[in-house]
Amino acid sequence: QVQLVESGGGLVQAGGSLRLSCAASGQISTTYAMGWFRQAPGKEREFVGAISWNGDDIYYLDSVRGRFTISRDNAKNTVYLQMNSLKPEDTAVYYCVGEDHPSVPYKHEEYETWGSWGQGTQVTVSS
Repeated sequence: QVQLVESGGGLVQAGGSLRLSCAASGQISTTYAMGWFRQAPGKEREFVGAISWNGDDIYYLDSVRGRFTISRDNAKNTVYLQMNSLKPEDTAVYYCVGEDHPSVPYKHEEYETWGSWGQGTQVTVSS
């Protein structure tokens, strides 16, 4: 079993930046894909980004590509989401996800694909 713990959320003005972190612990395989989802009030969970265990494969939601960067440090079992040029529509609870996979799961945009979830961290962008 894998535990995921997010940190780094907060309140920021539009145009600002935040960096989220997610530390994984427990029975982590050597090929463990990780990613981020978000859920805004009254909306469904939405895929944000994902990264393969070695960083070779990365995927983003179209609306965040060019503004958000996902990365990982396997020595620390941690994945990061650097969020720049934040917009009010980025306001949501951000969840870290993980799944044992040699790359990034094909259906990575579907929340059912990911077996492990963190508790979430709130990101609020004011206008």
